[in-house]
Amino acid sequence: MTTYELMLIINPQLTDAEVGEAVDKAKKILTDVKGEVLAEDRLGRKKFSHAVGKNRDGFYVYMKVQVPRESVKAINHSLKLQETVLRSMLMKANAEPVKKA
Repeated sequence: MTTYELMLIINPQLTDAEVGEAVDKAKKILTDVKGEVLAEDRLGRKKFSHAVGKNRDGFYVYMKVQVPRESVKAINHSLKLQETVLRSMLMKANAEPVKKA
C-alpha cells in the first residue's frame, strides 16, 4: 500500500452534521477499496481566490491515507460523483519532509 494525502473542499452551505456525513462518505470510499485513514484534519472554512461555481468559500478537510496504488483512479472517480465535494486532490505523500532553505 502507498501513502497519499487527500484534500477535500466541501460545499460551504452544509451544516456541521452534513459536513461530517460528507467526510464519512469519503472515508467509506477509501475503506471500500481496502484503504486506511491514517490522519484527518478538518481545517475549517476558507475563502477562495476565485469562485468555484457559485461558491466563494469552502470547508477544507485534509486526510493522510494508505490505499492500493491500483485503486487511485476509482477513488478519484467516486469523489467526483459526490455532490457535496466541490474539489478533491489525491497526491502521493513525500517519503521525507521538505527542507527549507
